[in-house]
Amino acid sequence: MAEEPDPDRLRALEERIAKANSGRKSGRSTAGNGFSQGEVAWRMVIELVSGMVLGLAIGYGLDWTFGTMPIFLMIFALLGFVAGVKTMLRTARQLQVSDRDRTADTSARGD
Repeated sequence: MAEEPDPDRLRALEERIAKANSGRKSGRSTAGNGFSQGEVAWRMVIELVSGMVLGLAIGYGLDWTFGTMPIFLMIFALLGFVAGVKTMLRTARQLQVSDRDRTADTSARGD
């Protein structure tokens, strides 16, 4: 059978663990929070391209249906571009607000 652990050794181990943990900062680490600049850039590119592709698809579909080949394609391509840019600007505004809030939280805690 296993022997009982030595209480003095356990107490010494607990003291060393407590001493090691007391040197650490309390709270959660902020590492990994938020998005990297590359992720934000790709998100915005995808939003712009998806808006344009959707506009092109709708325009082509309407032109094919009505037999007016370039008119709706050009109109909806421009509308898709505008929608993509508006989505990009909204995303940038949201990221700016969340970054400002995160910075305010960090400065309020004194980190």
